[in-house]
Amino acid sequence: MRHFYILLLLFICSLATSARTSNSFNHDRIAPKHEVRAVWLTTIGGIDWPHSYAQTATSIEKQKNELRRILNQLQAAGINTVLLQTRVRGTVIYPSTIEPWDGCLSGKPGVSPGYDALQFAIDECHSRGMELHAWIVTMPVGKWDGLGCKQLRNKMARNIIKIKGYGYMNPETQQTADYLANICAEVTRRYDIDGIHLDYIRYPEELPKLKTMSHDEGRRNITRIVRTISKQVKSLKPWVKMSCSPIGKYNNTKRYWSHGWNAYETVCQDAVAWLRDGLMDELFPMMYFRDSNFFPFALDWKERSHGRIVVPGLGIYFMSPREKNWPLSDITRELGFLRNNNMGHAYFRSKFFTDDTKGIYRFAKNELCPYPSLVPPMTWQSTKRPQSAFALRRADRTDNTTLLSWQHTTADTTMMLFNVYASHECPVNTADARNLIAMRRQSRQLLVPRNPQLHYAVCAVDRYGNESEALQETTADSQNDNTSVAFSKTLLACDGSMVEMTTEVAAAAQLSDTEYLLIESLQGCAIAVRPYQRGASTISIKTLPDGIYTLRSLNKKGVSHRLGTFIKKTRQCG
Repeated sequence: MRHFYILLLLFICSLATSARTSNSFNHDRIAPKHEVRAVWLTTIGGIDWPHSYAQTATSIEKQKNELRRILNQLQAAGINTVLLQTRVRGTVIYPSTIEPWDGCLSGKPGVSPGYDALQFAIDECHSRGMELHAWIVTMPVGKWDGLGCKQLRNKMARNIIKIKGYGYMNPETQQTADYLANICAEVTRRYDIDGIHLDYIRYPEELPKLKTMSHDEGRRNITRIVRTISKQVKSLKPWVKMSCSPIGKYNNTKRYWSHGWNAYETVCQDAVAWLRDGLMDELFPMMYFRDSNFFPFALDWKERSHGRIVVPGLGIYFMSPREKNWPLSDITRELGFLRNNNMGHAYFRSKFFTDDTKGIYRFAKNELCPYPSLVPPMTWQSTKRPQSAFALRRADRTDNTTLLSWQHTTADTTMMLFNVYASHECPVNTADARNLIAMRRQSRQLLVPRNPQLHYAVCAVDRYGNESEALQETTADSQNDNTSVAFSKTLLACDGSMVEMTTEVAAAAQLSDTEYLLIESLQGCAIAVRPYQRGASTISIKTLPDGIYTLRSLNKKGVSHRLGTFIKKTRQCG
């Protein structure tokens, strides 16, 4: 319990800090409805996850809870795409018929942790409305005498190259292309993933041959691998996104030199051609640079995107004092630039983000992404809108919640997902991200705090990201005659600046021992914490954005009571 309160006080302090810096990020419009917000989540050595080994039922649950906490943090900060390292170095984090277990899970290379970590991660991401892309490290296969490399040397001795004590797959052979394609096909076939993400799909920079060989030939070799993988994946599930992380600068531009480090000329990655030819749906270029080494090259990627998704990866690890100690402003300028140019963003890597290095997590959560955002649809694959849902119903329950339910003609719950919107205006404006309360939901029902003043809308969304026409509540449906009188006592009065707690609410919640008041989103995520002054009947919510919130009490023993729901509205939406 003591640990809990320390964390709580730290959270309060972080809120105070963010309040002092609020409004420091200015952009011309509300956060967009569609925007990729991604993180790379590494498993190698457990540097992002896991931080403990799974060897018993108890330790398995501990390891799972570590990931749950990380994903909760990511969701609260608006992240909608997780790039999870699945193939590590000739080893994997799932029960494969091709390669052995990596040791990051069990602590012993080749030994199962006792559960399927990839399936668990997929389920947890999907339950939070987030996409999961299986991150496949391609050419590097680890230390020469490591488990992954040794097994590959036994399988294909002539296809593994030794460079400075490490093994690499030969980028010039069809054997490499077929082998990597089989791994990606295994993952795609067995798991409900949203993407295959290729890393290190290039020539090793340390390869002596790279200095003298024809780079035109080198690009053909790498492209052959990409084509072989893409063909396999798309033949199984055409909606699975193919992506990769090329070197952050595609090539020299007319005005800016890449300093001898670019994708096209240095390591033989013709990533633009992969977009053009439909081999890739999405790129996450590793743009771990700043100033003139970042902005012109980001625009260059955008101009060469061929209508696909380009999401620059940001080197937030450089803000660490152990690295280059960049100031936060270097990253926030880049984020503002990307937002204004509709490019999305990806953080390298997860732990630097969730550890709030230089305040990057607070900035993302409170200023850049206070509202959720959907991943852009794959319009180059399909533009057909799915059929709308039907039979939207709301059923009030005795615990002051409402169960929303709807139906759809598609029976397979993995192939038709749903976005849910809420507003106190009818019809609900589904173009406004501020109204989005649940996304990519597989279930055809949703439990929300009971509020007769709210209206709801549901959009079916296919695996390509195309939304249907909105199913709106009818006026008759929204006038629920069965709304209990008791709930009127938990719909708290709010004038846009203050929330009022009635005497009945205070008594019911036993505020006499309350130390803090918690403000949560409809999804149950903590938004703010306020110290409670004994006998106070109001709470300030001036710093909150417009929306619908739940107010809860918290006492010394960690016991929490729901006080009610309130709506903050300072301006008309729509």
